[in-house]
Amino acid sequence: MIRLLIFFLFAFLIVFSVQGQNLTISAKVIDKETKEPLSFASVGIKGKPIGTITNLQGEFDFHFPSEFRSEFFVVSMLGYQNYEVEAQLLTGSIGLEIEMTKSTTVLKTVVISDSLQGGDVLRIALARIEQNYPNDPFLLEGFYRDLKKVGGTYVSLLEAAIKIYDENYKEPRNKSKLRERVYLLEVRRSLGYTNKFTTYFDQDNLLEVLLLNNDVRYRLFPDEELFFSNLVREPDSYYNGREIFVISHFKEFALKIFIDKKTYGIIRVEYENNIPEDLGKKRGLVRKFESIKRVVDFKYLGGKFFLNYLTIDYKLNWYDPETDKLRFETELQQQLLINHVYPESKEKIGITQKMKSYGLQYQDQPYNKKFWDDYNVIKESPLDKKIVIDLELEGPLEKQFEKN
Repeated sequence: MIRLLIFFLFAFLIVFSVQGQNLTISAKVIDKETKEPLSFASVGIKGKPIGTITNLQGEFDFHFPSEFRSEFFVVSMLGYQNYEVEAQLLTGSIGLEIEMTKSTTVLKTVVISDSLQGGDVLRIALARIEQNYPNDPFLLEGFYRDLKKVGGTYVSLLEAAIKIYDENYKEPRNKSKLRERVYLLEVRRSLGYTNKFTTYFDQDNLLEVLLLNNDVRYRLFPDEELFFSNLVREPDSYYNGREIFVISHFKEFALKIFIDKKTYGIIRVEYENNIPEDLGKKRGLVRKFESIKRVVDFKYLGGKFFLNYLTIDYKLNWYDPETDKLRFETELQQQLLINHVYPESKEKIGITQKMKSYGLQYQDQPYNKKFWDDYNVIKESPLDKKIVIDLELEGPLEKQFEKN
């Protein structure tokens, strides 16, 4: 009897241990025909509020609770059919490549036969934001990264794990005032934040500034009739098993909007502006806006659309005020990945819990290596080797994280 009890106790401990562990799927996502890597493809467990995205080389490391091992693992990408397989079949695989097949049913055979124009589609989508996006308080957990680049050389790196709380998607009265509350879980940063060139970047909390660039949450679309009349409806596309409208604008700036045909929910916004602009003097030099690229992407969960990821690439050129000669270039790259969604969350972030309003680089969190080892981040790629080489001129990054 004692032996039998010991056996069952041992078996129970094994099962309990396995259930409490995270499993990992590592792979590269590519186009089946061209073999080209697919960047920013969504990766996750079907119907579950966790996920990540692929990096610029199509690679990812996805950590998920072992309790989901029998669930379907899914990869989604605009214009492609979903890739789905039982999650436990991919865990532990080495050198795995996931081939994505382009959707031909919609992309190549669609004929726009209805009377809706591009402006009509967007007007309907904007009118349905409060219907398609959260009406109740919700919580997002995410990974934030910003990189600062001067004259072609990366000078600083900051990464943070955060929680974001919001009441709903009602239109704010003040579009420049952040509605969300942000709680800082962990942060790590390189020594480059002491570099003299970082003073040429804004010293505000760049994460909060990034959140204000959510076109849907803050209704950042122009409201002039001319804007809507210039919108063009392109051939419909396909995403995550759903047909979508594709609306574009190519006048003063480039804009492409992807809208779900069934709900009129905005799934993705791509914005680009390359028109130079004089921004005045700072630190004895003349600033000139060079370009901005912004992508806002949403995921569909439980009948609502939630932020999936948000990226911005912002470039400024700095000139001598006397000779008007270029002195140097600066570039800020920001990425926010939402890796866990808590719909209708009862957990709130109070005023006292809210992250301090000054820059993330000045927050007083110590570096926690154990936390970062299995946290869902945007995986580094071979393209990031230059970033590491540039940043490690001041020593190994792990050592820099520990000192900051």
